[in-house]
Amino acid sequence: MTGPQTSFRLGYVPGVTPAKWARMWQERSRGIPLELIQVEAADAAGLIRGHEIDAALLRLPIDRTGLHAIPLYTETTVVVVPKDHVVTVAEEVTAEDLADELMLHPRDDVLDWEQPPGRVIDHRPATTSEAIELVAAGTGLVVVPQSLARLYHRRDLTYRPLADAPQSGVALSWPEDETTELMEQFIGIVRGRTVNSSRGTEPAVTKKTDPKSRRRPAKSPDRRGGQRRRPRR
Repeated sequence: MTGPQTSFRLGYVPGVTPAKWARMWQERSRGIPLELIQVEAADAAGLIRGHEIDAALLRLPIDRTGLHAIPLYTETTVVVVPKDHVVTVAEEVTAEDLADELMLHPRDDVLDWEQPPGRVIDHRPATTSEAIELVAAGTGLVVVPQSLARLYHRRDLTYRPLADAPQSGVALSWPEDETTELMEQFIGIVRGRTVNSSRGTEPAVTKKTDPKSRRRPAKSPDRRGGQRRRPRR
């Protein structure tokens, strides 16, 4: 028989920052550490199924066989370019704007498409980090979720939103048949439940009475229908 969990192992993929939720976990689960484990985007679902981590903040889409997944937010997709590139004159670009550009397509691309727009270079960098280094070297441009552009930021590069590209959704995922008490607690944290709420049901709010609105008790009338006067001393 398996004993109680002594820690909660949370995987997270590059670009996802679990710091806010980790702080809340510390406040609410004193004595049970949250182990943060950075994992590659392509490996996250397999690590959950293999019980090497309890849950993961990962990128959609994934094969959801045997997994729960709660979508949390969707990222803006951007194209990373040198600071002096012509597309920087626009606040937002389209795939048509990139039609004549040389484009890099890293093997760890997390966007749900066969290939980016433009003239895709045959050589595929192994990682997004390597692709961004090649952008700095003038080899081509690369399309990534905005958080990855920020993660691998370089002073000589910038980025612009790409309007008509697939977007990367971030989700919390865990094994379908193992929603433990600690898992429920972390789900509550990412969903913004309060400490006193139960599985998403917020506690009833007691309506406070404004002291100024409290009505004074009416004075008792005397026998003649008037107000009772205090006797003179």
